[in-house]
Amino acid sequence: MSEEKSLNFIEEIIENDLKDGKYKSIVTRFPPEPNGYLHIGHATAICLNFGLTQKYPGYTNLRFDDTNPTTEETEYVDSIKEDVRWLGVEWKHEAYASDYFEELYQMAVKLIKKGLAYVDDLSSEEIARLKGTPTEPGKNSPHRDRSIEENLQLFADMRAGKYKDGEKVLRARIDMAHTNMLMRDPLMYRIKHAHHHRTGNKWCIYPMYDFAHGQSDSIENVTHSICTLEFVPHRELYDWFIEKLEIFPSHQYEFARRNLTYTVMSKRKLKQLVEEKYVDGWDDPRMPTISGMRRRGYTPEAFRDFCDRVGIAKRENLIDVGLLEFCVREHLNKIALRRMVVFDPVKVVITNYQEGNGPELLEGEDNPEDPNSPTRQIPFTKEIFIEREDFMENPPKKYFRLFPGGMVRLKFAYIIKCEEVIKDADGTITELHCTYIPESKSGHDTSGINVKGTLHWVSATNNITAEVRLYDRLFKVEDPASEEGDFKSYINENSLEVVKTVYAEPALKNARMSERYQFLRKGYFTLDTRETHGRLVFNRTVGLKDAWAKEQKKA
Repeated sequence: MSEEKSLNFIEEIIENDLKDGKYKSIVTRFPPEPNGYLHIGHATAICLNFGLTQKYPGYTNLRFDDTNPTTEETEYVDSIKEDVRWLGVEWKHEAYASDYFEELYQMAVKLIKKGLAYVDDLSSEEIARLKGTPTEPGKNSPHRDRSIEENLQLFADMRAGKYKDGEKVLRARIDMAHTNMLMRDPLMYRIKHAHHHRTGNKWCIYPMYDFAHGQSDSIENVTHSICTLEFVPHRELYDWFIEKLEIFPSHQYEFARRNLTYTVMSKRKLKQLVEEKYVDGWDDPRMPTISGMRRRGYTPEAFRDFCDRVGIAKRENLIDVGLLEFCVREHLNKIALRRMVVFDPVKVVITNYQEGNGPELLEGEDNPEDPNSPTRQIPFTKEIFIEREDFMENPPKKYFRLFPGGMVRLKFAYIIKCEEVIKDADGTITELHCTYIPESKSGHDTSGINVKGTLHWVSATNNITAEVRLYDRLFKVEDPASEEGDFKSYINENSLEVVKTVYAEPALKNARMSERYQFLRKGYFTLDTRETHGRLVFNRTVGLKDAWAKEQKKA
């Protein structure tokens, strides 16, 4: 009997809440700011929030935290929705913080009327100077004791556009000596005369994250507001606003970020990589963005498996990207169609093979992992290509590939024996002349000959050509963000190798974006989603084994 998986700490909280009758069902939300593309850190948050409401009664909302009009664009909204759906989940309500601007404004008015908020004329520099330090209390603003009536008028004037950016702000009136620096009269609203992607020019004041977030949760009756550990100090303010406004008591819970080795997760750093052309856009397959990993051929099933294996914790941790690659490899092994592709060809002439009116059509299974896998036809001809690296003129002991006088099996085909090596004037091997054993046909072998090596191949006369892009890790060090100096100095200069022409069996001509492929003995590949020029371009998703770990052991 398999052991039941233990609950994580958030699941324990939810189970207790449901058992105690605190809630009959739960509501979670995924609240991205539409100012960039989602990365794998967001993917783990998506899997967590949506996973909870798949396990327990309730639902999850997708809410865009669009309170900063200068950095947010509809392009990002669309990409976020595409990424969330690609991960295989669906939200109950699509919401925007901007949906609640009027309601949030009225909540701010309510706090002013309670004497718990005031309009301040100080500049951001002056506010920072009066804030104090963790060991010294701050000082009150000279505008802190304005009357309720004056604050109401000034706040209405802020909304009406009577002041310039930065001329006034609305602050919560809490305690300038509070031990939590975030509780020292935090900003609630700032003036920003900027066009908003949804509300246009209707508003020139915008709520700060700390004011908009908890109240938006409350408006939506979110029961478990889950965020990352850096928001622990914000929880006290989150609770203070809800308590003073006497609204639905949403509650915040924090879990640790999951950082990934050999990459960076900072949106600012990722933006640098894009803008300074170290990568080919946000969806470059080397990027940790969901769109980049999707273009590389990662599958949502693999992502979800990875998130499930990693789990959630209360401590920051660095997760080995090898685990993600393992999950990808595990899933692709089950679904990928097998195809033979030769990257660096050397011609093999099978001297005793007699061709008929056309190529001999051999049968090859699409996926040996699937008992119901269909087969495909592979043309076999007198001249074929094998990989140059699969032949060695002077092999070491226990070399099971092709060498003079040696024998190997051609996958799905026959056993061949190398009889002669043909070279050009420079000594470069141009052709291998071999003979084949007619009785050794795969599936019908009566030859009685056993060979240890099996090679992939393609017909030299019946093939198609394609381009392949071999992607590897973007950085040479495990944690580039923690290294000294500029993180970009640790970029792996060999993170992309382009092979302009490879030779593939004809079945690959019908490749589709929705399919994944294992190029035999080469790795897992997918069609590149950006190429629309009528040529076949494949991205390597992941190798068949963790070659990187092997190289590190050698170093």
